[in-house]
Amino acid sequence: MATRAPPLVPMGDDERDAAMQHTPWRSRVRLSSIGPALPASAERFLGSAGFDRGPWLAVALAAGIGAWFALPDAAGWIACIAGGVVLALGALAAWRGREDRAQLTLALVVCGLLFAFGTGLIWARSELVGQPAFDRPMFAELEGRVLERIEQPAEDRVRLVLAVRHPDSGEAVRVRINVPLEQASAAMGEGALVQAEVRLMPPTAPMLPGSYDFARTAWFEGLAATGSVQGDIAIVEPARGDGGWIARVQRRLSAHVREQLGGSPGSIAAAFASGDRGAISQADEDAMRDAGLTHLLSISGLHVSAVIAAAYLLAIRLLAMWPWLTLRVRLPVLAAGVAALAGIAYTLLTGAQVPTVRSCIGAVLVLVALALGREPLSMRMVAVAAAVVLLAWPESLVGPSFQMSFSAVIAIVALHNAAPVKRFLAPREESGISRMARGAIMLLVTGFVIEIALMPIVLFHFHRAGVYGAFANVIAIPLTTFVSMPLIAIALVFDLVGAGAPFWWLAGKSLELLLGIAHVTSAQPGAVKLIPQMTLPTVALFVAGGLWLALWRGRARLLGFVPAVAATLLLLATPVPDVLVSGDGRHVGITGEDERLLVLRDSRSSFTRDNLMELAGVEGEPVPLAAWPGARCSRDFCVVTLKRGGRDWHLLLSRSRSIIGERALAAACERSDIVVSDRWLPRSCKPRWIKADRRMLEESGGLAITLTDPSITTVAGRQGEHGWWRGRRD
Repeated sequence: MATRAPPLVPMGDDERDAAMQHTPWRSRVRLSSIGPALPASAERFLGSAGFDRGPWLAVALAAGIGAWFALPDAAGWIACIAGGVVLALGALAAWRGREDRAQLTLALVVCGLLFAFGTGLIWARSELVGQPAFDRPMFAELEGRVLERIEQPAEDRVRLVLAVRHPDSGEAVRVRINVPLEQASAAMGEGALVQAEVRLMPPTAPMLPGSYDFARTAWFEGLAATGSVQGDIAIVEPARGDGGWIARVQRRLSAHVREQLGGSPGSIAAAFASGDRGAISQADEDAMRDAGLTHLLSISGLHVSAVIAAAYLLAIRLLAMWPWLTLRVRLPVLAAGVAALAGIAYTLLTGAQVPTVRSCIGAVLVLVALALGREPLSMRMVAVAAAVVLLAWPESLVGPSFQMSFSAVIAIVALHNAAPVKRFLAPREESGISRMARGAIMLLVTGFVIEIALMPIVLFHFHRAGVYGAFANVIAIPLTTFVSMPLIAIALVFDLVGAGAPFWWLAGKSLELLLGIAHVTSAQPGAVKLIPQMTLPTVALFVAGGLWLALWRGRARLLGFVPAVAATLLLLATPVPDVLVSGDGRHVGITGEDERLLVLRDSRSSFTRDNLMELAGVEGEPVPLAAWPGARCSRDFCVVTLKRGGRDWHLLLSRSRSIIGERALAAACERSDIVVSDRWLPRSCKPRWIKADRRMLEESGGLAITLTDPSITTVAGRQGEHGWWRGRRD
């Protein structure tokens, strides 16, 4: 028989209070209080950690742009835009009018909208400027208008960017061709109409996962193909004198400097004076890179700041000699205007590259701050410069130039705004020697901080970094700023009256010293650190930790070490690939069997060899597999056995395109774990794990294969549906 439930009796106040003290109810009350507590805690954190909206707005914009590059397809890009808008609207709806949530609300609203805007901006930029690549290599007779001329005497060539008609479709496209130096006349300037038979290739995708992505660069530059002239090149119409005058002035200035100062010093001086690096030899480029001095060759903050500072000091001293003007005008304001014009002119003359534009914007902001009596060295200045560059060229975010430039500046500003550094640099009663010693110590510390800030970015893009860069920069930066560049400027001025020779001689000696420092530093044992396996998540953690350290104040900034430590552990745990396969299947590199890299083909291409060695993290001349005792090679194939992860891995690598009996090939494939070939292999070829033939590699691109914990990384896995890869896949 069913039991009747007792009647419900209203609960009294005492009983209700007693019931609320029961543990489950008390837990629910505590959980319900977490929601309101989180915004309050966040608001207190923003107030105590010195939240400055300006820098974080630039970070939000950059994060939206970066998300577009990192995510594979339109679904992810739309989700980013929607997520940013939803975050902004949600924060506005939840806490609108709440004074105690003002900072948090404003931060979420503006950062969310800027994140969404950044994703939409780069997406729109890609669709507007992207140029689909040619679908195949071709020879063609082309007639085109010269849009840009790039001098590269160190490579014995001149590069021309042409507007031409597509040989198949007839559409207007841009191509870039190499012209031998002996055929490149002065009449082939901007505006000239030329005709030549050229061999054109689609812009190359990364040869291996982590290699330089020229296809992406060409996409945003609007290049459909690149190639070289075959035979003679004819000038249908010579260059007109009405266009490209800045480029012509740049070339004339560069040629004049090289005439006055020959050899390697002359090529470096031309880079300082006009931004033209085309005459710098590969040996000098490598030495400067491995010594951590490459930034001196790229016109950036150091050079622009030196020009603007010199113009400011010279203007204010000369204007002070005019009493009438001194009594009626604030000289710092007028001198700042003169210096700003000098900086803008220098930026235009040297090609207006991203580091130069950033430096010019930052320097002009410093001048404005000085004229107004405000603090000139601040993160807001850096944020404005970054935002301007990203709005104009959002694709520059993923390039090493933008990343290295802004990382260095952020590190400098954060260091010099730190309280201990301010105390160390504060004016005091001391001798000149002590003051110089403090300056030298600060310069060395700044060099170390910059090297640490740049190391993850340099390793991610170039897989190698100079270890002794901080020491080399202690001498090289003052030498360049206070000796070489002023001497070059003085020599150019005295050349107007034909008296610049003594100053050119002194400038040459200072540049010989600079190159000597680079070559000696780069030649030291352990001068270069090779890290081939830096991944995108790893470098993203490093960047996040660095930004957190730089943009917060107080103890809160120490939390930035958490992602930095996590990135370090992730980097140490990432293995070096055991087998590298190029996207065309012709080149295979094997690591771990010799101190050097084992290669399938002894390529004469320095590009191929450098890519394989950088991604393998080894130095020294590669060893062809045919000359290595552990491999068995015939005219058509090489067979290699690698011991990894406690087992043997058998590799079958194709060397020729000769016809092979299908039955014999199928038997060889069956005995192999990995088969690599630059041709299509029959379906009867069935290895135990991977068949990397032409069919597969056309879809996947280059491969990085790890055998210890078996895994494959492909070029295609990092490309997604972006235009420069989508057209190639289709």
